[in-house]
Amino acid sequence: MSFDPAMALVAATLLLVAIPGPNVALIVANTIAHGFRFGATTVLGTTLGIFLQLCLVVIGLSAVLQLAADALWWIKWAGVLYLLFLGLQALRQGFDPMPKAQATDRPVRAVFWQGLFLAVINPKTLLFSAAFLPQFVSSQAGGVGLVWAAAVYLGVIFVGDLAWVAMAQSARRSVLRLGRWRHRLTGGFFLAAGLGLAVARSDP
Repeated sequence: MSFDPAMALVAATLLLVAIPGPNVALIVANTIAHGFRFGATTVLGTTLGIFLQLCLVVIGLSAVLQLAADALWWIKWAGVLYLLFLGLQALRQGFDPMPKAQATDRPVRAVFWQGLFLAVINPKTLLFSAAFLPQFVSSQAGGVGLVWAAAVYLGVIFVGDLAWVAMAQSARRSVLRLGRWRHRLTGGFFLAAGLGLAVARSDP
């Protein structure tokens, strides 16, 4: 039986998507807190962030990749603090005996920038992609093969993350019945995203 690199890449990427990381935690938190449209918009942001990282991978300049990863290592801690702030804020709402009414007019573009920021500042995903994608590209395919692999990888991640949105949306009605526990749950996801980003090291 011949080895099909396309199917192998799809299968491997699906496995990666099935393992929740900081991006998924943020996607689920925004979906539960605000609904499908906000979750899907978060996915657009995280996908664009991954796309920007993949552009560096396709360029293939190892020095540029390492320099970018080192720079993102410093920037990511601002993202960690921001996500922890969101988590603690949500948890405070969950424990407040007289919680304030939740704002329903939050601009949807805010979660897009959230997702973009989180995805692009993670040095782990940048260097992991640089090590992961070439495994599915033959030496004969060269740069074109790497572009193709990056496109497949990004497409599978996009679809997989939308599946996380759909699952979170299906659970949202039940979560909303939990009252203050809803804020505790979304706060937990924000904290998980921040902690996941915090432990992401700058090596594949």
